[in-house]
Amino acid sequence: MAADSTFIDTNVLLYALDRRAVEKAPQAAAWLQYLWESQTGRCSWQVLDEFYANAVRKVGVPATVARETIGAYVAWQPVGSSLAIVERAWFWCDAAQVTYWDGKILAAAERLGCRWLLSEDFTAGRTYGSVTVINPFLTSPPK
Repeated sequence: MAADSTFIDTNVLLYALDRRAVEKAPQAAAWLQYLWESQTGRCSWQVLDEFYANAVRKVGVPATVARETIGAYVAWQPVGSSLAIVERAWFWCDAAQVTYWDGKILAAAERLGCRWLLSEDFTAGRTYGSVTVINPFLTSPPK
């Protein structure tokens, strides 16, 4: 997995900052550290939008901290929405019976050429096109 890009879902970003997530926070932080060090992390503006809304509203992260976090993740060159992303999301909605928002995650991961999708919201080990799901709370990052 070493040089392959990994698309990160919102939940991993949230757990890394959620002090209430005693079991998941260290694992989320370990994955984020790995992705930063290996320079293989990728995301979308959808993920960053969801992160901001939920970090501030549900997790209680100060808005300034959430904004700084998003500023850092801009280094991962997040992909935005486009007609191509939306149409591919529709494909995944029909082909894999995922929600529209999950379809957009898959479409964005594909668009960025990611081999891996780091998420607990998809079935671990399942492959969608060229993207395979890793549950970050069942699997540790490579050493």
